[in-house]
Amino acid sequence: MTTLHLPIERACGTPIHRQIYEGLRRAILDGFLRPGQRVLSTRALALELEVSRLPVLSAYDQLLHEGYLEGRVGSGTFVSALLPDDLLGSPLSTAAVARHAPRPPIRTSGEGRLGPFRMSLPALDQFPHALWARLVARHAHALTHAQMAYGDAAGVVALREAIAAHVRAARAVRCEAEQVLIVSGSQAALRLAAAVLLSRGDRVAVEEPSYPGARAALAASGAELVPVPIDDEGISVASLKKRGGRVRAAYVTPSHQYPLGTSMTAARRFALLDWAQQQNAWVLEDDYDSEYRYVSRPLGALQGMDAHQRVIYIGTFSKVLFPALRVGYLVVPPSLWQRFVEAREAFDLFSPTLYQLALAEFLREGHFARHLRRMRPVYLERRDALLTGLARHCGDRVTVHNADAGLHLAALLPAGFDDREVVRRMAIRGLTATALSTCYAGKAARSGLLLGFGGSTGRRLLEATRTLASILSDSG
Repeated sequence: MTTLHLPIERACGTPIHRQIYEGLRRAILDGFLRPGQRVLSTRALALELEVSRLPVLSAYDQLLHEGYLEGRVGSGTFVSALLPDDLLGSPLSTAAVARHAPRPPIRTSGEGRLGPFRMSLPALDQFPHALWARLVARHAHALTHAQMAYGDAAGVVALREAIAAHVRAARAVRCEAEQVLIVSGSQAALRLAAAVLLSRGDRVAVEEPSYPGARAALAASGAELVPVPIDDEGISVASLKKRGGRVRAAYVTPSHQYPLGTSMTAARRFALLDWAQQQNAWVLEDDYDSEYRYVSRPLGALQGMDAHQRVIYIGTFSKVLFPALRVGYLVVPPSLWQRFVEAREAFDLFSPTLYQLALAEFLREGHFARHLRRMRPVYLERRDALLTGLARHCGDRVTVHNADAGLHLAALLPAGFDDREVVRRMAIRGLTATALSTCYAGKAARSGLLLGFGGSTGRRLLEATRTLASILSDSG
């Protein structure tokens, strides 16, 4: 059982129950939901979509009647093992049949700073510690000799299958388990991608501003970084085209731009994919914290829109579970698979097996989906507490740029403020923020603070904004 990317348009003329029906039917036909896969209960889906239960019940009844879903007493609702006969004549029949055709088996082989505003830190106080401890202990006790030996460079098969099922349904990623490669996090994923795709002298485009860690990982290949400005629609593809044909790849954060929070528009996404196809270049999509949006449903991944397999999709569990887990993954186009596996094995052979086994069960048994649903209102409350505190105590000193999604927001400072000096003074007072200027590869165009809210309670964030106001008054 997993979450599902199912956009609902309340302003259009199509009834909600029809949108839910069409969305689920399309997810089944396109292979994002697979035969035998459990779907959310009508109550859970209604909560997920923020609609009443009635249209969800209506959509499920129709899908059950038509044979797309089947109910199992005491177990729930599942995608039917055999799809309706009339699908054989649909335009999607070839893709549907291909996805249900037998596939060859997957080959197997043998305390940082925690002060308020800390970036990239989830709510560790809300993590289901007892449940996770039981899963880890269970698998630790049951480790076979084979599991204690050297593992598959690509990762534990059960985890790759669970991740593929999750990102297909929740992020609209087009992939099979055979394309999922386990690494120790998004940083390792970028280092691996750079090693495979880039050579010394190649050029790689990065958003300006962007994540400093990503720039460091990409530059380690010897490639030249090419900053490309972003606007309210995302990375400027027009500016990217002016950089010339030597740009071999582009690193982007389309669902929640790091650090400014912009979401890339559909038009800009298609333009970027067209650029990659025309230039025979690659797009590195870092989907680092897309699960949490506060003004709309989560956006689908750029990779799911890619008809030419030019996107390498990167995900991590650091932001949604806990950073010390050290599990991330890539979804690799089949044409690149062997090169990525060989390069991954050369780095450090394979990822630790025990946490992979526990995480696979955490996903497969629905604990991950439930954790995401439980955390959304927690993070919304913490975000609102931070916004309230900034407005109440710092309103004349900061301008919030974007707080629509993720676990941080960008607060711009007035002209004349040195954001690095402000951050230094904050550290003395026990506040752990990041200076916006550190995210620019070139000259910083804006001065500001990146304020994380995921790892602190609402009360602590309100208190921290009072301290921040005092620091800003002394700095102005």
